[in-house]
Amino acid sequence: MNTPNRPAVRPGSRLRALVRECLAEQRLAIVLATLALAGVVLADVLAPWPLKIIFDHILLARPLPATLAWLQPLLALGTWPALGVSAAAIAVIALVAGALSYLQLYTSAKLGHRITWRLRVELFAQLQRLSLAFHRDSRSGELITKVAGDTNLLRDMFSDWALTLGRHALTLVAMLAVMFMLNWQLALVVAASLPPLLGVIFWLNRRVKATVREQRRHEGRMTSRLNEVLSSIALVQAFGRQGFEEDRFRSEIEANYDSGMRSTRSAGAIVKAIAVVSAAGTALTVLLGAREVLAGRLTPGELLVFVTYVTSLYKPVRDLGRLATKFSRAGVSAQRVAEILDLEPDIADAPDALELARPSGEIVFENVSFGYAGGRPVIEGLSLRIAAGERVALVGASGAGKSTLVNLLLRLYEPSAGRILIDGIDIRRYTRASLRREIGIVLQDNMLFGVSVRENIAYGRPDAPTEAIEAAARAARAHEFIVDLPQGYDTELGERGATLSGGQRQRLCLARALVKEPAILAMDEPTASIDPVSAQLIHEAVARVHRGRTLIVIAHDLADMAAYDRVLVLKGGRVVEQGTHEALLRERGAYLALVERRHA
Repeated sequence: MNTPNRPAVRPGSRLRALVRECLAEQRLAIVLATLALAGVVLADVLAPWPLKIIFDHILLARPLPATLAWLQPLLALGTWPALGVSAAAIAVIALVAGALSYLQLYTSAKLGHRITWRLRVELFAQLQRLSLAFHRDSRSGELITKVAGDTNLLRDMFSDWALTLGRHALTLVAMLAVMFMLNWQLALVVAASLPPLLGVIFWLNRRVKATVREQRRHEGRMTSRLNEVLSSIALVQAFGRQGFEEDRFRSEIEANYDSGMRSTRSAGAIVKAIAVVSAAGTALTVLLGAREVLAGRLTPGELLVFVTYVTSLYKPVRDLGRLATKFSRAGVSAQRVAEILDLEPDIADAPDALELARPSGEIVFENVSFGYAGGRPVIEGLSLRIAAGERVALVGASGAGKSTLVNLLLRLYEPSAGRILIDGIDIRRYTRASLRREIGIVLQDNMLFGVSVRENIAYGRPDAPTEAIEAAARAARAHEFIVDLPQGYDTELGERGATLSGGQRQRLCLARALVKEPAILAMDEPTASIDPVSAQLIHEAVARVHRGRTLIVIAHDLADMAAYDRVLVLKGGRVVEQGTHEALLRERGAYLALVERRHA
């Protein structure tokens, strides 16, 4: 059986390493954001003190304590000048806090966007490294959600939430320290309300995390359903199944809605708990503080500072509750992203891999076996040799293993037993890039991209000159219809090449394989889904471009088998017959039965 992708030894290690690397690259931004953060916290702590000066020492004319004796020149200016300076101080503190907040926002946003950029690049590269076995078993919508959605939450965490958390934590510590200096008994009452409140937040946050994980899973399923339907919209409309698909999509949305509402209720409970404790704490502080003022142990201005701090103190706690919910969401997203980054591709180059350069094209399968995960073997003990420059057709019933042989040759999968050799060397000794560079492939699903015709042809050889692109198009019998397009080779195609006919798409796919000038050309049922005229053009093109290349064609149409040097008949993952078209007909075996079935 095919070996699945293996998770890394330490879950999340690659994500952590990537984040550490990004943080090291953005050291300056982190330092600036941290300094700005400290300045904002200092401004928050200083904000109520001009009010204390105004109430206690200007309006009530109380003498300055020793700790504020340096403000005596201010009071010497007179009542109105002192009031003006104090009011200006309030404005200056606010302006400084605003400027520092902007600096913090900008630098932290830069950090968050940089990390997101790196994460998306790494995720995309990782998804391309993982084998077809992984992609066969994964939902494309789920993968899209991880790359686009989950990374957004991580960006917000690094660009805003982390420094906001730091700001609120510092603000709590600083304000509590000042409050204890003003009146330790009153500060102790306020501080005593924080541990149970934080405990409630932690307990509710665990519930939020569980519901968020479920919600993200439903979002992935919803995206998969949407992607599946939109990519098959012609089939859906042709069969009149719009209503059925709407019902299925609605059920996914409803499941996502239910999990989202559970998450919202848990997050709302955190906010509600904080609001109740905040109101009770503020009321108790005013009551006990007024008693302290009446007893002469606290001035009205100090009570005003105290109440301002208490009000400000519960705001960070309230925001910390919201942040706890957001961090729970981000934590789930981090786990989902790490699941992809932690996977070890099951197909990788050997440390001492060789470059395959200009092979003669001899291919040997030695006792090869293979099966997809969870299924019966598709190829079992298969051995065959294809000589350099030989033209070979693979025929057989669906599921006989024809396409699997080509996939194994390209190392899209690895055999579970045996080996495959090109020019006498195991293909696992070659780098995958050089191996695939020397094998031109035309798939049954004639996939094209929504870019220009020129870019589609040059996809496997981006540096191909114009002459090579046009030569490949002529060889594939595509040049004639390309020059009739509105902008010729520069014509932009629709998504998946939808603006072309099936035959035109297939001829472009053949040109894309030929422009690489490969030593081996493999074609998977190239004429299975196109009209007879286009099929004939493909046959003529293949006959013309062979020119010594090793040619492997998975044949659906058996009408042109006489053009091949050898026909291999596959059944149950084994070669049961082989020979020329005429020789196999004379044997009156499995090949003749296939021919008669095609003409029945």
